[in-house]
Amino acid sequence: MAGTDEQAAGSCNQELVNPIISMGLQYSGILLTSHILQILLKPLGQASPIVQILAGFLMGPSGFSRIHAVENFFIQSYNPGYYEFMALIFRTIIMFLIGLETDFPYLMRNIRPASIIACGSSLACTFFASAVTFLVFQETASQGSSFLMALMIIITLANAASPIVVRVAADLKFGTSETGRLAISSSLIADAYSVFLLFILSKWRSATVAKWIFFLFLYFIIVGIVIVINMYLANWLNRRNRNKKYLGNTEIFVLVAILYIAAMALEQLGFSSIIASFLIGSMFPRGGKAARTLLIKLTYPIHNFIFPIYFGNHGFRANVSKLKNLRNFMVFSILILSSIGGKIVGTLAACFHLKIPYREGVLLAFMMNLKGHVDMLALTIGLTNDLVLSQNFYDVMIATVIVNTLIWGPIVAFMVRRESDIIGYRQIYFESHSPESELRILACVHSPRPVATMLGLVAASRGPREVPLTPYLMHLVELPGKKKTNLMYNQREDDELSDEDDYGGNDVVEINDAVDIFTSETGLLVHQIKAVSPFSRMHADVCNTAEDIRASIIVLPFHKHQRIDGKLENDKQGIRTTNQKVLRHAPCSVAMLIDRGLTAGSLNPSGSDSLQHIAILFFGGPDDREALGFSKRLGMDHHINLTIIRFLPSSSRGQIAGVNIAQKTDDVLMAISNDEVEKEADSAVLADFHSRYVVTGQIGYVEKVVENGAETASALRDMAEMYSLFIVGKDGRGHSILTTGMSDWEECPELGKVGDFLASPEFDISGSVLVVQQYRPSKNDDDDDDKQ
Repeated sequence: MAGTDEQAAGSCNQELVNPIISMGLQYSGILLTSHILQILLKPLGQASPIVQILAGFLMGPSGFSRIHAVENFFIQSYNPGYYEFMALIFRTIIMFLIGLETDFPYLMRNIRPASIIACGSSLACTFFASAVTFLVFQETASQGSSFLMALMIIITLANAASPIVVRVAADLKFGTSETGRLAISSSLIADAYSVFLLFILSKWRSATVAKWIFFLFLYFIIVGIVIVINMYLANWLNRRNRNKKYLGNTEIFVLVAILYIAAMALEQLGFSSIIASFLIGSMFPRGGKAARTLLIKLTYPIHNFIFPIYFGNHGFRANVSKLKNLRNFMVFSILILSSIGGKIVGTLAACFHLKIPYREGVLLAFMMNLKGHVDMLALTIGLTNDLVLSQNFYDVMIATVIVNTLIWGPIVAFMVRRESDIIGYRQIYFESHSPESELRILACVHSPRPVATMLGLVAASRGPREVPLTPYLMHLVELPGKKKTNLMYNQREDDELSDEDDYGGNDVVEINDAVDIFTSETGLLVHQIKAVSPFSRMHADVCNTAEDIRASIIVLPFHKHQRIDGKLENDKQGIRTTNQKVLRHAPCSVAMLIDRGLTAGSLNPSGSDSLQHIAILFFGGPDDREALGFSKRLGMDHHINLTIIRFLPSSSRGQIAGVNIAQKTDDVLMAISNDEVEKEADSAVLADFHSRYVVTGQIGYVEKVVENGAETASALRDMAEMYSLFIVGKDGRGHSILTTGMSDWEECPELGKVGDFLASPEFDISGSVLVVQQYRPSKNDDDDDDKQ
C-alpha cells in the first residue's frame, strides 16, 4: 500500500508539474518580474525590450533558477518543444504587427541607404564570423560540420533584431526621426539576410540547388496568395461592416487564422515565417476598418504580454555560469568583440559612403548590434537537429546574444539622451522650409463636422506628388469630470477589453468613414489617434503627440461652427481654452481653421477638375512669413489657384525686391530697429518667393495699397466672395498702420487682428480662414497654472 501511495503521489506531482503548467508559471514569473523592473528602470530611461530580457535573465539559470528548488520546477527536460511552438506563435504575430505598423512607403523610398547600411554591417560581421569560426570550433571541442557552425555564427553576429530595434526606437522616442526610421529599415533588411542564411542552414543536408530554387519559388507563391486573399477579404469586410466602428472578433479571428495557416505551412516546408509574416502585415490593405481593428486588437496584448514573454524567454535561456570555464569565456569575449567590431566597421563604412554624420553612424551601429531574434532561432535549429555536436558552443552563443543586448541596450539609451541635438525633435520654420521636404501634419477635431475640410487641407498641402506627406488625425474627446479613468490615445478601444470605445459615441463612425473615403480617393494614408482627457489637460495630449510624431504643424479647429443660416455658433468653452493653451505651449507651428462649411469638399482635389481660389494675406512679420512658407505646397496643386495679396502703405508701393540681409555686418544690424529688420526679412522672403513661384506663373501676386485699418477692412470685404480659403498669419509686425482700428471689435485675440476680423459676424464671407502662428520657443515657458 505504501508503494501504491508513493506512486500515486508521484503521478499526481507529475500531473501538477507538467510542461504546460511549468511553462505557464515560468511565463507568469517573467511577466511579473518584467513589469516590476519596468517600474524601477523606466525612470532611468531604459527601453522595455532590454528590461524584459533582463527579467528573463534574472529568472533563468543565471539568476533565481540557480536555486535548486526553482531549477527543478522551472527547467524541465521535456519543455523545449513547447517553448519553440510558443515562440513560433509569438514571433509570427509580432512580425505581422511590425509589418502593419511599418511605414512601407518610407522603406521603399529609402531602400538604397537602408540596404547599404544593412549590407555593410552584415558583410563585415560575415567576415569577422568566418575568421573566428576555426578558433571557436577548436575551443568548444565541437564535432560535426564547421561550415554549419560558421553559418550559425554569421547569423548570430549579422542579425539585427528588428522587434527589439523597433521597440527601443519607440520607447526612446526617436522612432519617427530620420535616424530611427533608417535603423528600423536597416534592421529589417539585415533580418532578411539572416533568414536567407537560416534557410540554407535548415536545408543544407536535405536539399539540392534545384530544390532550393523550387522551395523559394513556393515560398513567394504562398506569401503572394495570402496577400491577395487579405486584399479582397479586407475590402469585403470593410463594406460588410460599413455602419460599425470596428470588425467583430470572429472576423478578426479569420484574418489571424489565415496568417497562422500560411506561417505553419512555411514552417513545415522548412522556411522561417519571420519575413513572410512581416510582408503579409506590410502589404495588408490600409485605410479601412480591417487594418484599424487589427491594430487596436493586437497592439495592447502584444506590447503588454507577448513582448515581455518573448524577450524574457530569450533571457531565460542564457546561462552565464557556463562562462566560468576559461575557454568558454575566451570564446565568449571573442564573439562579443567580433560582433561589436563587425557592426561598427561595416555600419560606419556604409555611413561614410552615404555621407551620414559620424555621430548618427555610431548610433546606427549600436542599434544594429541589438540581438535576440533570428539568431536565437538559428541556435534552436542547430541544437534540435544536432548540426554541431557541442553543448558548450550553444551555451556560449546564447550567452553572447543575451549579454551583448544587455550591454548595448543601455548604451543606446545613453547615446540617445546625449545626442538629442541631432536626433531630437527639430522645429520646422516654413519660411525656410523646402516644399520638397517631408511634411507631417497633426490635424485635430472634436467632432466629425470639420473632418472633410481638414482632410481637404491635408490633401492640398501635399505639394509635389513625389514628396512624402504624413498626416495624422487626432480625435479629441472630452473626459467627463466624474470619471476617474484617464485613457490615452494609444490605448485599446474595443468593447470587450476597454471602455474607451464609449467615449466619442457615433462620432467615431462618422470620422472613420470620412477618413476611409478620403484614403480610397486620394491614396493618402491618414494615421488616426484618439485622445480622451478633460479639457484642462487636453492641450498637453496634443503637444505631447505632436512631439512624439515630430509634427511640422498642428491644425486646430476653431471653437465656433457654422450653422445652417451661415452664422457662427459657439461650441464648448473648453475647446477655445484648449486652442489657447496649444498656441502657447505647442512645440511647432500652429494653424487654426475657421471652417465655414462651403470648402468641405472644394479643397479635396480627388478627382475634381474644379479650380479653387485661395488667397494669402500678407501684412508682414514672422507669422505671415510662416503662412507664406506653408502655402508654397498649396500653390503646387493644379486644382488650386493661389494668389498672394500683399498689403502695403502708400509709401512702400512695389517694394518686393528685398535686401540681402546676409551681406550686412553685425554693426549695421545693431543700428537697425526691430521693425526695420522685420521689413527686410519680409522683403527677402518675398523676393525669393517672387523669383521662384510668381515669375514662373505658378502663383499670382497682387498688391493692395491702404492707409489704415479701415481701408484694409474695406479691401477684405471687396474680395470676400472671390476666394474659398483665406490664409493669414496670426500677428503682423506689432502695431502696424495697416491694421490700426481693426481691433476695435476684437472678439478672439488668439486669431490676431486680421484673423479675428475675418471670423467676425460683421465680415460675411463664404470662404474658410486659416490663421497660422510660427513656432515660438518663449511661449512654452508660460504660466505655471496652465501646466498640468
